[in-house]
Formats: sequence, structure tokens, C-alpha cells
Amino acid sequence: MTDLTQGPVWPRPQWKWLATPWAVSAGLLLAVAMLDVAQFGSVFEFALNALLHTLRYVVFAVLLLAYLKATGAETMVARAFEGREVRMIFLAAMFGGLAPFCSCEVIPFIAGLLALGAPLSAVMAFWLSSPLIDPPTLLITAAALGWPFAVGKALAAVGLGLFGGFAIKMARNWGVFASPLKQKQATGCCGCGTPKMDAKPVWKFWTEQERVQTFRKEAVSNGIFLLKWLALAYVLEALLVHYVKAETIATLVGGEGILPIATAALVGMPAYLNSYVAPPLLAGLMTQGMSAGSAMAFMVAGAVSSIPAMAAVWSLVKPQVFAAYLGLGVSGAILAGLLFQLV
Repeated sequence: MTDLTQGPVWPRPQWKWLATPWAVSAGLLLAVAMLDVAQFGSVFEFALNALLHTLRYVVFAVLLLAYLKATGAETMVARAFEGREVRMIFLAAMFGGLAPFCSCEVIPFIAGLLALGAPLSAVMAFWLSSPLIDPPTLLITAAALGWPFAVGKALAAVGLGLFGGFAIKMARNWGVFASPLKQKQATGCCGCGTPKMDAKPVWKFWTEQERVQTFRKEAVSNGIFLLKWLALAYVLEALLVHYVKAETIATLVGGEGILPIATAALVGMPAYLNSYVAPPLLAGLMTQGMSAGSAMAFMVAGAVSSIPAMAAVWSLVKPQVFAAYLGLGVSGAILAGLLFQLV
């Protein structure tokens, strides 16, 4: 008799490849070739030149990220959560700029720190600063938007961490956030791995075969990841420059004042654009009239969180901590945008 307890095994849909960045990029270029053949050469050349210009940064970023993963260097951030609370806040904000965690990957790390009893103020400082910048992101941002913007984002990362950390410390002095975690802890949300905090980095990773394999695996996977998403980002940037009127962008997020900056931050927060993809898109938007302050606010808010990260955070911490996390992220992004606009 046939065993039916496991249920039918449905074949994997063959059309899922259409949702890959490669397919979307090819589809957009094909649409231009079919609908506006006169502009196809210009659009393709723009995207290709932009990608080739960034390629040297991509290679260095891939090798650096693979080295950090192979050595286990991300475990160094655990040292930031030892000592006095004020010292922890400063170290957590600064170490956040070195840890290669996205807004999703940082969540299991945060869960472990809170479960071990680390103060929420220091954890929040790291939580807000870590997804904003790391060495590879700094290089990608500099390639697309220039070093002033990249340095400004790095300073915004540390500043946002300090802002969030001391805000939580003040609230805790008033008796708020005494017990931040829910009973059931969350895991990662975007397929990101859970970092280990109890190991020590091994800088000469080539002495261990397992770490060499990790280096090779991370270099290949991150290289493919960056290339496919940057290719899509530059195709979208080319389309923005060629087909979206500058007046439209300038009306929404251009000009002076807090309104366009706040709008950019509120739009950027739920968007799932990692820090490698956002710079090329913002370069195109700035070409069309987006202000520098709005671009900074969008990038900061978008890096701090996204809809998948929000879902994981909601399952991890209590509602008041979730609200503080979003409020600090948005307000910090707006403040970063205003300061960068002034500078």
C-alpha cells in the first residue's frame, strides 16, 4: 500500500528564476530594446560603465568580507559589552562600524546579548550602528557617491548608535525597558547566519582547512551577491536618469527643509535595500534632483531596518522596545539628513 502520510511532493515552480536580479536586469534591458531601441545603447553603456567603475571596490570588499568571516573577527564586538555602561555604549557604537551585519543578521546577535544580560542601552547602540556601515559598505558607498558621503554615513552610524544608546540609558533611569525580551526569542529573517560570540578570531586563517573553505565560500557567495544586485541597481539607475523627470524627484525629496528629508526617511525605513544596492540608486536619484540630506536620511533609515527585520524584531522584544527601535531609527535618520544637508 502506498504511504500517503507525508503528503504529495509538489515540483518546484519553474518560473521562480524570473524573480532573480539577473532576470530582472535582463528583462528591463530587453524592455528598453523593444520599446525604445534608440535609447538602449545609452542605457546599457551607462549601467555597464558604472558597474565596471565599481568593480575594483567590489573585489576588495569581497576579499575583506571573506577574511572577516574566515577569521571570526565579528566576535570581537562581544568585548564592547564588558565594563561600565557609558563605556559600553561608546564601544558598541564604534564597534558597530566594523561588524559586517545587515539589519537582519544583527538580530540573533542582539538576542544573545540581551539573553546574557547586556544592558539594553549598549545593545541598542550596536543595534542601530552595525547595519549602517562596515568596511565593504564604506568602499561601495564611496565608489557610487564619493568619499564625503561615505565618511558622512560612517559618522552618522556612530552618532546614531550614541544617540540611541544614551536615549535608552536615560529611559532606563526612569524605570522603562526593565525587561526588554519576550519569552520566545527570534532567529534571523533574511537567510543570514547567526554569528557566534564565544569564539576568538584566528587572524592566520589559512592554517586551518575549515577556515580556508569558509574564506572561499564567502568570497564566491558574496561576489555573486554583490555583482547581481549591483548590476540590477545600475540598470535601475540608468533607467532613472534616462526616463524619470528631474522635476518629479525634486518635488518629492529635493530642496531644503525638513519635509523632504523626513519623507525620505519614512520611505527608506520599510524598504528592503541593503547597503550595497542603495548607493547606486541614490546616485541616480541625486542626479535627478534628490537633495544630499534626503539621500543620507533614506540610506540611514533603510539600513537600520526593513519589513523583514521589523517582523523579526517584533517577535524578539516587547512592544515598547520595538517602538523605541523604530522611533530612534527614523528620528536619527532625519537628524543625520539635516546635519549632512547643513554641512
